[in-house]
Amino acid sequence: MKRSNKSEATRQHILDTSFELVLRKGFVGVGLQEILKACGVPKGSFYYYFESKEAFGCALLAQYIHDYKAKIEQIWLQTDGSAYARLMALWQAWIEDPVHGGWAENCLIVKLAAEVSDLSEDMRKILNFGVTKLTERVASLLHEGQQEGSIPKHIDPNKMAQVMYQLWLGAALLAKLAQDKAPLHLALETTQNLLDPIKG
Repeated sequence: MKRSNKSEATRQHILDTSFELVLRKGFVGVGLQEILKACGVPKGSFYYYFESKEAFGCALLAQYIHDYKAKIEQIWLQTDGSAYARLMALWQAWIEDPVHGGWAENCLIVKLAAEVSDLSEDMRKILNFGVTKLTERVASLLHEGQQEGSIPKHIDPNKMAQVMYQLWLGAALLAKLAQDKAPLHLALETTQNLLDPIKG
């Protein structure tokens, strides 16, 4: 059944309003009543849009991944220069983006990966799909950089994309734990060394 524009707007309002709650408290830590209160919708209305809290979580993660992909493409479009420069712009945004703030500190994957992997198979699959698509996109840009000469020829783009994401995910977790961006700055320095255009 196709929803009306007003209905879609209400559903979107629930997702948008709940994002900060889930980012701050985690999925399990936010109760349905808290979501309803924050969104200003009655319980019956919530179940009109989402058949369960898990279904809501799936929708929230799917939207996050869609928006995250759009942010990546936007920052790469705004960055002039080589594939190497565009990759560095992405990782720099994890530390600080003047528009969105540091991506690492606002990342639902960082916040929820361990939690939902044991909680919901559907939510785990959505997160894993998002991570896979991100690493594939990074690998594609690494390959482009090799062709133009800004990325060393000796690296394997697919493996390097995995290594970089693992590096940055770990750095994001440590930065959250320490309440300090030093691990992210170290990740940037390490990434620059791994992708030094002079090598290879």
